[in-house]
Amino acid sequence: MQEDREQQATLSGPELEELAEQLRAIVDIQDRSHGFPKKTYAKCFVGAEAVVAMLEQGMASDAEDALRVGNLLWSAGVFYHVHKDHEFKNDYLFYRFVTDQDHGRVETKPEGGKVSWADFIPAITQDEKLSLQPNLPERDADYAELQQVDLDTCGVSPLDAHNSRLLDNVHPKSWKDPTPKKKYNLVALGGGAGGLITSGSASALGGASALIESHLLGGDCLNVGCVPSKALLSCAKMAHAARHAGDYGVRIDGQIHVDFAAVMERLRKLRADISPVDSAERYADEKGVDVFIGRGKFTSPSTVEVNGKTLHFSKAIVATGGSPAIPNIPGIESVPYLTNATVFNLTALPKRLAVIGAGPIGLELAQAFQRFGSQVTVLARSDRIMPKEDPAAADIVLRQLQSDGVDFRFNLQYQSVGEEGGVINMKFQQDGRNQTLEVDALLVAIGRKPNVANLGLEAAGVDFDQRLGVKVNDRLQTSNPNIYAVGDVATQFQFTHVSDFMARIALRNALAFGRDKFSNLLIPWATYTDPEVAHVGLYEKDMQERGIDYASFTREFDDVDRAIVDGDTQGFVKIHVKKGSDHILGATIVGSHAGDMISEVTVAMKSGMGLGTLASVIHPYPTAAEAIRQCGDAYNSTRLTPTVKRILSGLMKIQK
Repeated sequence: MQEDREQQATLSGPELEELAEQLRAIVDIQDRSHGFPKKTYAKCFVGAEAVVAMLEQGMASDAEDALRVGNLLWSAGVFYHVHKDHEFKNDYLFYRFVTDQDHGRVETKPEGGKVSWADFIPAITQDEKLSLQPNLPERDADYAELQQVDLDTCGVSPLDAHNSRLLDNVHPKSWKDPTPKKKYNLVALGGGAGGLITSGSASALGGASALIESHLLGGDCLNVGCVPSKALLSCAKMAHAARHAGDYGVRIDGQIHVDFAAVMERLRKLRADISPVDSAERYADEKGVDVFIGRGKFTSPSTVEVNGKTLHFSKAIVATGGSPAIPNIPGIESVPYLTNATVFNLTALPKRLAVIGAGPIGLELAQAFQRFGSQVTVLARSDRIMPKEDPAAADIVLRQLQSDGVDFRFNLQYQSVGEEGGVINMKFQQDGRNQTLEVDALLVAIGRKPNVANLGLEAAGVDFDQRLGVKVNDRLQTSNPNIYAVGDVATQFQFTHVSDFMARIALRNALAFGRDKFSNLLIPWATYTDPEVAHVGLYEKDMQERGIDYASFTREFDDVDRAIVDGDTQGFVKIHVKKGSDHILGATIVGSHAGDMISEVTVAMKSGMGLGTLASVIHPYPTAAEAIRQCGDAYNSTRLTPTVKRILSGLMKIQK
């Protein structure tokens, strides 16, 4: 039974089958004899004759093209060399179609082993004895009761040339859904990173795949997340640099003025420039995916309905993401608040801005708007910012934002919020005292809820939770074994790159009988404040909770030459190792280029390179990344024990 399933996976895909049938119809298949003494091989064709036939029938433009077509089919296990020692060649070699085998067994590759989809979807994870994923703070229990933004109701504005170009790509006004195929190998619900990758890859492998998106293809990252926010932050950093150019001896006469309308137009243009990569047209025409623009809903464990059409599937991926959660503050429903889904629609800079939430989204935007000229106040129920990060790293970011002029209010209990005459009035208690704050705009950034409502998950037999999202096992499989879930709808690691790799795991496990585990992913991330905070692996609190003995090595940037000459000495590199070894368990970097620098540590951890070995990696001088090597030097210095020192001292005396 397992062999039958693998053979079906090997030969699935209408395009592959059609190509195989075309070749089979034009080649001369017969019993052939060769060698001395002669041996007869049943139902074979000759490679050189197949090349000629492909050229004559127009299957290939030249001999090189014919070899490419032949080797594609050979790699997919459609046919094989009778001795299993040759790929497809333009030579007098015998090949046999798998379908002509006497017993219908699964084809083997020339180097041995069965041909399967797993050959084309490489393994993502390896089994690890110790998961290096930290314990993130769980969403509050009251998240289940919070309202969330319906992204379908969030428009894109203003409707200028840039946004028109964006919408033409990611939500075409005149889009016509295709006629559904009889059955799909894979259907993906959600057009963000997870849905795009799984549907596109399934199609590239020869499967029939469909992608359903009700709002904007590209998901949060392209439209209201990574892309527009980083475009905004780059402008804010430029404004800050201009104001402080005098510190470097660069005198700018006159006042620094931020043209906020121009900043936002630049954002819209860059977003539109990137959007063709995620466009409906590209996925339909170039990738062969059936793209449906509409709200998908499961109607059974193996069907989903969109725009009145029923799609039957073998496997499905839930990749519907998340959307902003709205706090239960009396009166908030009557206030024109902003979220990350609408803040990038602004064309005028608010004079006074309140930000509810002190996590990555809230802090990045708070710093940007403060540097543009708003007076920003960050409001938090807790007593600190960035609760999941290293406290020392969070303190550095806090001090910088305060230096920029951002006001922080901690330990709040919200009482009410209202709006009158364009002014938003907030009332709250801080440390037991009543406080009032008047602002011109309010940004809600307390976190995101998974998008699980109105998906028909009950009909599909998929367990879910309003607070935590779709429930999956370590292989990203839901309670319905044919349905998987990836991205923000199924994990607390709400990052585009995590959704990307979850999609790869789900694709391999769903289509190639893979056994990849999410818990084995090594996940780095960064918050793009200035300075940035980046992290990978375990935090100190994780190791303490898990009873892991560890040692930490820190290099402050005010001791790093490049940081000193750049005048950019805030921050540090901190690397944790298992005590008694150089095995890296985690790292935090705070600094201007932390998001880029963390990858060196991630590569070392992924490849099993220890901190001591990192010390032997030559870095160009002067660079900020030298701080990583210097942590390695610090580790190596601990290996110089008193005993080793005595031995070395004795050797030196002998050599005098």
